[in-house]
Amino acid sequence: MHYIYILECNDGSLYTGYTTDLKKRVMKHNQGKASKYTRSRLPVHCIYTEEYPSKSEALKREQEIKKLSRPQKLAIILNR
Repeated sequence: MHYIYILECNDGSLYTGYTTDLKKRVMKHNQGKASKYTRSRLPVHCIYTEEYPSKSEALKREQEIKKLSRPQKLAIILNR
């Protein structure tokens, strides 16, 4: 499966990403090895995920979410 996820960083900011192994990816973020953005905002917590059967669907959704404003992202999280 393919996943998109939203992390809440230690500073309260949100980070959206894609992976095929959610547990491993969040661990990499918390080790400071996954992205420059989250590296300086540790620890991070996964607060939202969506699952897709194909990589293309997941990457398309990731880009849609990345374009949203913070209030729009929070609305998605709250309306699971």
